[in-house]
Amino acid sequence: MRIAMLSVHTCPLATLGGKETGGMNVYVRDLSRELGRRGFLVDVFTRAQDPEIIGPRPLGENGRVIHIPAGPLAPYDKKLLHNHLPEFVQGVKQFVQEEEVSYDLIHSHYWLSGLVAWELKKAWKQPVIQMFHTLGHMKNLVAKSDEERETETRLRAEREIMGFVDRLVAANPLEKRQMVKLYRADPQKIEVIPCGVDLSLFRPIDISQAQERIGWPPDRQMVLFVGRIQPLKGIDILLKAIALATDDLPDLCGRLGLAIIGGDPQATMDREMLRLTRLKEKLGLSDLVTFLGARDQDTLPYYYSAAQVCVVPSYYESFGMVALEAMACGTPVIVSRVGGLTFTVKDGVTGYLVPDGDPTALSEKLKLLLTDEKARLRMGEKGIRLAQKYSWSLVAEEMISLYRQLMTEASLETRTSGYK
Repeated sequence: MRIAMLSVHTCPLATLGGKETGGMNVYVRDLSRELGRRGFLVDVFTRAQDPEIIGPRPLGENGRVIHIPAGPLAPYDKKLLHNHLPEFVQGVKQFVQEEEVSYDLIHSHYWLSGLVAWELKKAWKQPVIQMFHTLGHMKNLVAKSDEERETETRLRAEREIMGFVDRLVAANPLEKRQMVKLYRADPQKIEVIPCGVDLSLFRPIDISQAQERIGWPPDRQMVLFVGRIQPLKGIDILLKAIALATDDLPDLCGRLGLAIIGGDPQATMDREMLRLTRLKEKLGLSDLVTFLGARDQDTLPYYYSAAQVCVVPSYYESFGMVALEAMACGTPVIVSRVGGLTFTVKDGVTGYLVPDGDPTALSEKLKLLLTDEKARLRMGEKGIRLAQKYSWSLVAEEMISLYRQLMTEASLETRTSGYK
């Protein structure tokens, strides 16, 4: 079976932690690799963002990432990419024609890819599976400013995509309910399949080895944040919680550090980075907080394993892959009680769930974990066991079952229409 995987606005090979790179990149890359290992032929189509990188690049066994020119050959605001989708569609069609290949199924990611899938479905007459990863309506519900709000174009497109695709994949039951309630999606078309984690990469590493690898002082406890530098991620809440914790427990000041992975610490003109830097200084945390910028994923297990706790203080997460990666490394987590995090994290077992936007509640749980090594170890062990349920092998089995079901339905439909 040959799969056309669509990830228009972001490349699965990109370094994580950038403005448009995160959990979706990991999902597309790791699912494609797992499918390739099982003999599926997978072509991931993404927009070219570098004049030196156009056309196919390898992606594991039986997989390729194909960079299609559409718009500037440079990073570009994804809210403006809608205008360049016709170029992308034409580029994919041209590539397919030149390669003389055909696809059995289209698997699209995010709403921009869904619109491309719509046009390709018309041309290729093949079934489409759609994943959104985030929903525009949900982001608008937690937006703090007009700048953070998603456009009506996106909301309308998401509704239309949910209507034409053959199947929708939700990462958890809550996302399925959100699709039905906010977009009136057909619940019969929605399959719940969780995201996965690479257990060969994200595994427990001895804390001393991990600290030495990343250059973290062994006498300093680490609180870790991994993610994009955006208001949606709630980093300001984490900074305030750290300030509250160190005010209550002054001894923490000399033996605590907050490591923030994501973004570019040199991007001083970035509005959110500037806001957080000023807040850090205002709270008197300059010596405790380090913005590390983006890190290669192969390095992340060392940061997770060196940390006493990983915090995900987001206002919205459709799944919460960072929390799962941390748990796979044996690190307890404190996360907002929102979205997919309420399914990924077991409260009081693998970490703690706290109200989003509440620095006081977050501070209380931070103090508990930073001062109770036995609790950290107990939760870490439970997290490792829980993460085993989310291996890419198990997730891929569910996805392959869905692929085969769709192919069977498509075959039956073709035969039935042939009798008419």
